[in-house]
Amino acid sequence: MQFLSPAEPASNKKFAMLLFSFLIFGIIMMLPTPAGLSGSGQTALAVLALVVVIWVSECVSPAASAVILTGTAVFGLIGTTMPGAEAPLSSAKALNLMLSGFSSSAVILVAMALFLAVALKHTGLDRRIALVIMNAVGVSPARLLLGAILVGFVLALFIPSATARVGAVIPIMIGIVTALGMPINSRLGAALLIVTAQICSVFNMGIKTAAAQNLISLDFMQQAFGHSLSWGEWFIFALPFTLIMSAVLFVLTLVILRPEVPDPEAARIRIREQLAELGPLSAAETRLIMTAVGLLILWSTEGWLHPLDTATATQFGIALLLMPKIGVMNWAQAEKLVPWGTVVLFAAGISLGLLLSRSGAADWLASVSLGQLGLADKPIWSIILLLSIFSAVLHLGFASATGLASTLIPIVIAFAQTLPYETPILFGIVFIQSMVVSFGFILPPNAPQNMLCIATGAFSTAQFARIGLATTVIGLLLVTLLSLTYWPLIGIL
Repeated sequence: MQFLSPAEPASNKKFAMLLFSFLIFGIIMMLPTPAGLSGSGQTALAVLALVVVIWVSECVSPAASAVILTGTAVFGLIGTTMPGAEAPLSSAKALNLMLSGFSSSAVILVAMALFLAVALKHTGLDRRIALVIMNAVGVSPARLLLGAILVGFVLALFIPSATARVGAVIPIMIGIVTALGMPINSRLGAALLIVTAQICSVFNMGIKTAAAQNLISLDFMQQAFGHSLSWGEWFIFALPFTLIMSAVLFVLTLVILRPEVPDPEAARIRIREQLAELGPLSAAETRLIMTAVGLLILWSTEGWLHPLDTATATQFGIALLLMPKIGVMNWAQAEKLVPWGTVVLFAAGISLGLLLSRSGAADWLASVSLGQLGLADKPIWSIILLLSIFSAVLHLGFASATGLASTLIPIVIAFAQTLPYETPILFGIVFIQSMVVSFGFILPPNAPQNMLCIATGAFSTAQFARIGLATTVIGLLLVTLLSLTYWPLIGIL
């Protein structure tokens, strides 16, 4: 008798979901075109449905989903006419349209920032930073959680990949729990790993360069409103939210899980041993620190001390890191570690957003979904709250915030442009939603960093959800409060 290996049922399920995604695409393409929607817009919606099924089911890798997205869109667009155009699209023009996202400066910024993350990993500086912080804060449940939060903040300043940041921290957290003679699924282990995952989402919202979804949202906003945000502006606008949410996560974890540390001295010894194993700062680490600090200064002073935007400054920094004698790595070393699939998915996501916008599909979707909520005559804070709830609920079905941003932000922009407010206020409404896109707190599959942490066996889905649900509710209330107070005060609303 022949038996299926454990991997085969999972593989069959993924293949079935891939077939289902193409079935959905075909059904939408064959339906009569709704009133008010162009043929190219119908194709855009069919492609959107296809990739949403792929992203939610994770039946193929992110990079493969980008290739499928692009190829299917080109196939569907051939012979359709874009709004305002006279001639139907040829295959070459359709391909040019779907490759337009690859020319965005935001894609260059993501790629260059990933090189910076590789430099940190290559030199071991990311691990040294985490150990130095954990050694400095001390060993007690509260101090260890504070250390995990500080590590998350420092790494978020320089590493735009949640997976890379959390991947660097997990071994250290496991080492601390093990040094105390405790099982990884103890209350302390659960607390440290949950905070590691959740604080990553918080700082994704607080720092412009911390997450690809921030950059993809800003790219859409730049095209829609002719305005973007500098690194410093984003940081100032999000600072109260980031600080309060960090404190909320800290308190919730202590209260709900009540972690304990039976032998603090063992953890102190373990951390110091790991630091000693690293030895003194190497010349490469020193050069990387100087470059990273220089980049942070350039990012934070963009627009008032110099004319360089974030992407240009980052490109200069990476050029230095790749130079002989001056840098810390060469191209052959870097290219093997850069997650190119992330770059490809990011660019394809921008192309999808542009297709939704230019084909009129985003406007149509906004009118038949958000437009039916009757928000036009509501106060701004209530519009923001309802949009935020809509986004948080939608996030339950997405494993990628980049995919959610590619799907949601063009629709929110189209909806915002129907509201009776001036452009700066509309920009602010969309900016807040670009933050809420990172609300991956409730379930482990809602963000890749969550999945990395739960894979350690440190906590259960129920433990994660208890903290995540409370964090989400408080986060939505905080968004509403800041919409009434801080954000209007500083001019974002």
